[in-house]
Amino acid sequence: MPRSGNGAGGRGRFGPSVREEFLGRVRAGGSVTEVAAQMGLSRNTGYGWVRKAGLARKRSNGPTREDFHRLRGQGLSRTEAAERLGIHRTTAQEWDNGVHKLGNGRRYRDGRVVDYNIPMEARAPSVRAAVPLAGVEKPLDPRYLSLPERERIGDLLATGAPLREIGRQLGRPASTVSREIARNSTDGQYFPYAAQRAAAVRRPRPKAAKLARPGPLRDYVAQKLATRWSPEQICHALVEDYPHDAEMRVCHETVYQAIYVQGRGGLRREVAASLRTGRAVRRPHRDGAERTPRFEGMVMVSERPAEVQDRAVPGHWEGDLITGASNRSAIGTLVERTTRYVLLLHLPHGHDSAQVRDALIEAVQTLPEHLRGSLTWDQGAEMARHRSFSIATGMDVYFCDPASPWQRGTNENTNGLLRQYFPKGTDLSVHGPEDLEHVAQELNARPRKTLGWKTPAERMRDLLTST
Repeated sequence: MPRSGNGAGGRGRFGPSVREEFLGRVRAGGSVTEVAAQMGLSRNTGYGWVRKAGLARKRSNGPTREDFHRLRGQGLSRTEAAERLGIHRTTAQEWDNGVHKLGNGRRYRDGRVVDYNIPMEARAPSVRAAVPLAGVEKPLDPRYLSLPERERIGDLLATGAPLREIGRQLGRPASTVSREIARNSTDGQYFPYAAQRAAAVRRPRPKAAKLARPGPLRDYVAQKLATRWSPEQICHALVEDYPHDAEMRVCHETVYQAIYVQGRGGLRREVAASLRTGRAVRRPHRDGAERTPRFEGMVMVSERPAEVQDRAVPGHWEGDLITGASNRSAIGTLVERTTRYVLLLHLPHGHDSAQVRDALIEAVQTLPEHLRGSLTWDQGAEMARHRSFSIATGMDVYFCDPASPWQRGTNENTNGLLRQYFPKGTDLSVHGPEDLEHVAQELNARPRKTLGWKTPAERMRDLLTST
């Protein structure tokens, strides 16, 4: 290779022709490193020539951060942008979070100096507690935002997406997204990893529970428990006795936890014995699956055939009682699920299980056989004789879960309409069979949107005339 002049160590300065040849190859798309190796040049010499010639931005040296951020700005996910550029996912993650590796092993992440070998509080003045990397990456309950969700928030914010749209994509309320951005932004900007660290710092609760610390609050609560006050009474009394002392505040759940929860105690067991239950151990409430069935032979609504659930086959009914003042009088209501046709039951002598059963049998026996499919009811005491009703009519009875009125929503809606005729708190026994028949006819003659503006009476007529 021609050179001009000699230097120490056998080094010399390359002539203009060599430099022009090198720059020509780089302009043609060659890599600085590869062209330098082919021509027997130092890579540093080649980069110096490129910079002087103003070709530094045109060199082919692989994808850059600018390329990556340009793709991210176009809406590509981190994984998609990494695959498009052919870079490792770790590199993409660091570029996404503003991480720059330095020669001494320190990193800049989100504009902060980060070194995994020093405590967290030394990395950034705004972080007040040390949290190890494992604590930042620790998986939490799904109700808390995770790191991938925070990354998604950062991605969507970069595209200008509104908070409600971000919430919809995450399956979270918009208020959750709003609070996350307000709490964990840095200098007005939201960085996912910085937000994750900030949340991890706030997560530990090293301070002792309120009632585990000696003081006037704990003494007050213990004294009132000893005189057999309930925790809720104690909480309200604190507000009355110490209206201007914010330290003298505690909720009733905190009192229960101080008694029952291991590790959060603070009240002696002899004080706990003053509770009206007399229990020293908290007993959880049983869920619906563990409850003892109220009636023998109950079949729950979850076991209804599919034809009942999708209203494809007529003849399946929902029922309930609407009661009058002090529950002394009642009217039985039946509504057919497909047609919304209403039948009202007259109960002049009361509404115990025998009277409701007899009224149901009398009403159902007026129906043709193909309209006696099933009956869905709640677990009211009036259905204690459901087995004798089924034997007399051939109709299966299904029971809703406790406190689940939506499982017989058609009947609940109908009862709401009936309250226009039979207001709450009135004596329903004054309404005779003729009155009930008149109200049922009015309801059945109303066009219904869910029936394509047909009336229940018309739909029922069609069923009766088509069979």
